[in-house]
Amino acid sequence: MKPVTTNAVIIGGGAAGLLCAGTAARRGLSVLVVEGRERPARKILVTGKGRCNLTNNCPPEEVQKNVCRNPKFLYSALWAFPPAETIKLFESLGVPLKTERGNRVFPVSENARDIADALVRFAQEAGAKIVQGKAEEILLEKGKAVGIRTGDGREYRGEAVVLAAGGMSYPGTGSDGSGFRLARLAGHTIVPPRGSLVPIHCAEDCCPRLAGLSLKNVTLTLKEKGKKKPLFQELGEMLFTHAGVSGPLVLSASALMDKPAGEYRLFLDMKPGLTLEQLDARMLRDFADSPNRDIGNVLGALLPRTFVTTALAAAGIPPNRKIREITREERGRLGEAIKGFPLTPAALGPVEEAVVTAGGVKVTEVDPKTMESRLVPGLYFAGEVLDIDARTGGFNLQLAFSTGHAAGMALAGG
Repeated sequence: MKPVTTNAVIIGGGAAGLLCAGTAARRGLSVLVVEGRERPARKILVTGKGRCNLTNNCPPEEVQKNVCRNPKFLYSALWAFPPAETIKLFESLGVPLKTERGNRVFPVSENARDIADALVRFAQEAGAKIVQGKAEEILLEKGKAVGIRTGDGREYRGEAVVLAAGGMSYPGTGSDGSGFRLARLAGHTIVPPRGSLVPIHCAEDCCPRLAGLSLKNVTLTLKEKGKKKPLFQELGEMLFTHAGVSGPLVLSASALMDKPAGEYRLFLDMKPGLTLEQLDARMLRDFADSPNRDIGNVLGALLPRTFVTTALAAAGIPPNRKIREITREERGRLGEAIKGFPLTPAALGPVEEAVVTAGGVKVTEVDPKTMESRLVPGLYFAGEVLDIDARTGGFNLQLAFSTGHAAGMALAGG
């Protein structure tokens, strides 16, 4: 079977691969994208609950602050292709965008398919070709990357190979970890992959009872066991699950948990707008109106009803205790439970449930300006296959776009 020859072969038709393809093709290069799934950009369809939070409308230095691992590596790529360029590109492709709370950017249509289709259009209209195939091997000659071989024996040869095969999260979309295997076979070090932006399983038996409880305008704090300074503290949304907790706050906190889950503690502030003193005054006002009622019934005006029994249990107060019987000490314990409800992480959710993958190709083995391998000439990397990840808010897709653009601009042959 005769090899197909082109300037650049890109493994992976996701956000990073397609951005790279369009960028390189616009420079006059012949580009071939080899995508394992029938439809490119499948992972984009599940981002942002199907709405696609494609970037964050902020300066590049703000993106860098929200990168959890290896932020300095991304300096050149982020400044060369910051969020402003991402927004400009998609609007030029006919996708109107809007900025929501936290500077999160979404398509006005709130349909992730519009972003996926625009990326495919960007690559194809620039002249890149997309073929379906599963890359099984990166072809090396005299230590240089010269192409790939797919599972069905086809060879695609080029002056450069870009590995943009994603991580291990959402394997059904094509991010099945195969990129790590290919990079390792080419001689690169792989930082052990794990889930990032993932639900946290907790030891407390209250979680199954609270499953489905969605909370807004609460503050979640993550601390390392035995330390006072928080690793993470933010106001936002979260929810309880049968296994523990999830939601935007929890996912962001999980990205900072590099040690075993048992080394951390979570604290939930149900009333972040009130100090302990103000909360106590509020409870006194509520209690004064109902001295003969059970405290479990009165607290429903202050807390979600499904959380009342849990808060009282944490404070050691029976739900049928009459308001007039509540002591000052018990009220103090209740206030502390409401302002700092403790949760004990037992494990992070599996990588298959993660929004993104932490770990991947060791960045010290990659040129940060060009994304070219320092070990294998002609081999480039882009996106989640690298050991980079960020917090929620559109930052991870921006990293894919920025690294894809850097590789696309660096490819020779145009």
